[in-house]
Amino acid sequence: MKLFLASSKLFDKGQFEEAMQGYEKAASLDPANADYRAAADVARSHAVTALIQDAAKARMRADVAGARAALAHALELDPKNSEVIEHLNELGDEAAQGSDRPLYSQSADELGGPIHVTPAPGSRSFHLRTSQRQVIQQVFKGFGLESTLDDSVRSTQVRLDIENATFQQVMRALSLLTNTFYVPLDPHRVLVARDTFENRQKYLPQELETIYLSGLSAEDLTEMGNMARNVFEVTQVNVDQSAGKITLRAPEATLTALNETMRELVDGRDQVLLEMRIIQIAHTSEYNTGAQLPQTLTAFNVYAEEQQILSQNASLVQQIISSGLAAPGDTEAIIAILIASGQVTSSLFSNGLALFGGGLTLSAFSPPPVSANFNLNSSDSRELDQVQVRLGDGEAGTITTGEKYPIETSSFSSLGTGGLNIPGLTTPGTSGGLGGLGGLGGLASELGAGAESTIPQVQYQDLGLKLKVTPKVLRSGDVALTVDLKIDSLGGTALNGIPILDNRAYSGVVTLPSGEGVAIVSGLTKQQSGAISGVPGLSEIPGLNDVTENDRQKSYSTLLVVITPHVVRSTQPAGHSPMMRVEAGTRTRFFAD
Repeated sequence: MKLFLASSKLFDKGQFEEAMQGYEKAASLDPANADYRAAADVARSHAVTALIQDAAKARMRADVAGARAALAHALELDPKNSEVIEHLNELGDEAAQGSDRPLYSQSADELGGPIHVTPAPGSRSFHLRTSQRQVIQQVFKGFGLESTLDDSVRSTQVRLDIENATFQQVMRALSLLTNTFYVPLDPHRVLVARDTFENRQKYLPQELETIYLSGLSAEDLTEMGNMARNVFEVTQVNVDQSAGKITLRAPEATLTALNETMRELVDGRDQVLLEMRIIQIAHTSEYNTGAQLPQTLTAFNVYAEEQQILSQNASLVQQIISSGLAAPGDTEAIIAILIASGQVTSSLFSNGLALFGGGLTLSAFSPPPVSANFNLNSSDSRELDQVQVRLGDGEAGTITTGEKYPIETSSFSSLGTGGLNIPGLTTPGTSGGLGGLGGLGGLASELGAGAESTIPQVQYQDLGLKLKVTPKVLRSGDVALTVDLKIDSLGGTALNGIPILDNRAYSGVVTLPSGEGVAIVSGLTKQQSGAISGVPGLSEIPGLNDVTENDRQKSYSTLLVVITPHVVRSTQPAGHSPMMRVEAGTRTRFFAD
């Protein structure tokens, strides 16, 4: 542990190689500790990176020897590092290009390079009707070239009529007419053979090329090799995963097409940065104004109500009279003392009285309380989510905001026999012992005693917003966005205990320039309700309904999604592909007999 801590201090100081040696020594002392070996690998990686950076600085100072020494030392630390091997190869190429080559080496390069024919300049016209072999020889002779025909070229009769055509145009027509191809032997001689796979493998010159792809994984290198074999029909392919390179042997045209394809694959697709703002606006307001007028009145006879209270509280009345608080005939004073003392409660006398009549017909009515409301509740909320997603051309990205709601889909419960003691069923005995269970109720209680708890099966459902965006970069530089918007929420009702979900979805395609945004607006909810409380008839008269209680509730919520694409990487040229051009004054006709 002390050695590991000392090496960690060296690592913090930037002494990666010394730290690596300390980690390796600690790992050798304690092989069971995997952290020591991992720390040694990390220190080795940092040491190699530092040496590569030193080599790059030495190359900038034209110190080739120092750069080579740094890279050689890095290769000693990590012999399988493809990046170090690539830098050594680049250093060797620079040294080879800057040195004087021997005469023999220069001649060898010239002899081994690709050979191209040099036909006579200008256009030619041919009107021939003879065998394929003679037509081929006369056409090449017309451009000052000597042709050697393979035995595979047929001698069938053909007819060629072509006027004012260049060498490339005549060769294209001759290849279609005779189904042949030619291979340059030197600038003035060609070999012509029938266009078959075997002849192309036999006569076309093969070139050797090594492609370094150090940044790819082993699986990607294998896929590149399979593409060269299956798509471009390259038979000789060697994939070296340890060095990160592919060696191929194929004709020049095949290697050129393969290099262009690999260059586009390595460059990658266009990349788009999507800046998305999700804004939810909610407003809720409640108005409750006006007076709540009484809608009921209670009328009663005063004498009858007094006699009822006195008769129900006769003992209390005698106590009040005997104590001298009230005279025997003072009914009003006695009732007032009873109510004030709390011994008697009556809703008729709690809100006041309004008297009318006289004598025995003296009556009263008790009006209910009147309340006035002046209440206003209003709330506004704005919720903002800002997300940035970087996607490739044609790659879909999904953003989900909300919550997961548990929904019970099923439940499981088992009925165990633990704790049951039923003679003849769970234990040995006769069926006569069942009588002690007290009939069906006792049997049910025994069975219920062994029941286990119910286990629910829950499925979590995503509630909220789910936004899926797929960008596509066009040749004009604009971005076509395929937008799929889905909103799930609880519906407020349930079916068999399972809640019903509300679903809203939108799908569309919009094309807009890079840097400009598109807005998607959705009204989520909108509710409005009103209630009037008052005297029937009067509360419905215009002008008077404002005096009565008026309760109004209003709420709405709106969702706003703003999507702005930014093209951060463009690998294809803007504009349109060049159109095919047909030159006037050139007519090509060929016929086969």
